Amino acid sequence: MANSQLFDRVALIGLGLIGSSLARVIKSHGLASHICGCAKSEKTRARALELDLVDNVEEKPALCVKNADLVVLCTPIGSYAKLTEEIAPNLERGAILSDVGSVKHSVVRVVEPLMPPETHFVPAHPVAGTEHSGPDAGFASLFSGHWCIITPTARTNVKAIERVSTLWEQAGMQVDLMDAQHHDLVLAITSHLPHLIAYNIVGTASDLEHVTQSEVFKYSAGGFRDFTRIANSDPTMWRDIFLNNREAVLEMLGRFNEDLSSLQRAIRWEDADALEKLFQRTRKIRKGILDAGQA
Repeated sequence: MANSQLFDRVALIGLGLIGSSLARVIKSHGLASHICGCAKSEKTRARALELDLVDNVEEKPALCVKNADLVVLCTPIGSYAKLTEEIAPNLERGAILSDVGSVKHSVVRVVEPLMPPETHFVPAHPVAGTEHSGPDAGFASLFSGHWCIITPTARTNVKAIERVSTLWEQAGMQVDLMDAQHHDLVLAITSHLPHLIAYNIVGTASDLEHVTQSEVFKYSAGGFRDFTRIANSDPTMWRDIFLNNREAVLEMLGRFNEDLSSLQRAIRWEDADALEKLFQRTRKIRKGILDAGQA
């Protein structure tokens, strides 16, 4: 095994944006001797081979994971339970199963009980992405400069955590360990709620009968264009995120609605000071994001 090689055989279940980007990282850094990719679509499988993302492809996940020492679930999180049931009998002794899901508590709850003895589950979330999907959408630098959050449980093997951490560090990420429920609360405000708002605003614009669709397109300002970019994200993935992190999202949505009501009152009563104080405070948040290199 080469010094840079972390794994012998890696199985990537799902070859969309994250899966194909991870494949590019593994290939470019020589982190595994073999990559098997798995996708339902024949077109996706053929394209992954054409792009040289993987060494072979399988339609059936159970076949893809054979002899793999690392398996990464890169599909929408709603599919995790069924996938884990399907692949569990074929997981090698000592194999690591990880994932890239944006929700962690529900994932741990459904996946960990299905893990065979002497295999290791390392829940992970590389916090990076774009609104695009499919094997052509991936690129090796997608993860560079971003955070990967690993949410180990009491059963998670320490050495397995170290190996998965090293994988994401090789992809250019900083790795942090976090409790799964805390992760879901943090991501609810930093990612999930903004996507929900974007979907709602774009949907509201499309429902306004007195504004024609051509006018929405023609007069889109920067803010609305940003919302449409976010709202162009994969529908299945985000459906599963909201359903699997509903408690944290609803909590953040309740807080957002309270703050929105305060903002509505400030506008109604022409409270210029309240508006300016809010806008000054939010500018500091933007500066903090820029200073952290996460813009």
